[in-house]
Amino acid sequence: MSAVHPADLSIVSQWADELDGPVLDLGCGPGHWTAFLAERGGHSGGDGHSGHAPLSALDVTGVDPVPAFVEHARRDHPGIRYEIGSAEHLSADDASLGGVLAWYSLVHHSPDAIDGPLREVARVLRPGGRFLVGFFEWPALERFEHTVVTAWRWPVDELAARLEAAGLTVLGTTTRTDPGSRPHAALIAEHRTIR
Repeated sequence: MSAVHPADLSIVSQWADELDGPVLDLGCGPGHWTAFLAERGGHSGGDGHSGHAPLSALDVTGVDPVPAFVEHARRDHPGIRYEIGSAEHLSADDASLGGVLAWYSLVHHSPDAIDGPLREVARVLRPGGRFLVGFFEWPALERFEHTVVTAWRWPVDELAARLEAAGLTVLGTTTRTDPGSRPHAALIAEHRTIR
């Protein structure tokens, strides 16, 4: 976490503070964000005064398709749940989660493959549950070589439209550009409540 940009830490922290219910760290990699969320906590209901109870530990699970990442995460963060799994087929029940974090974990999904994971996120979120996705931002949809596997950078509006099409309502967007690095963006969306 010492290498995490302060703006990213702030975005994830604020998002986590508003969560109620179990959380999934999708594409958790080495598990550092999962551990952060487990220690961070979220709201657990009303207290009769402010409308929110004091922060309590979040029930969080990290999921990654790479067994070596899951083994590393379990070793470095004992006592936290990590599972092998894919974004296309989440093991969580329908409408069972209060939040899903996908922090740069969907960047390797091509434009013709990202809709499945987004529909899965919408499926597992309860009404009002929140999704936070971090990604590389660019004026036009573009693939680029990133570490080991090809990645994609997205225009904010285009990825937001994909979230909306999956059944999520985009609540907020943040972007940042640091000298010498790729532009970054994050979207916060909520599972659409049917009325």
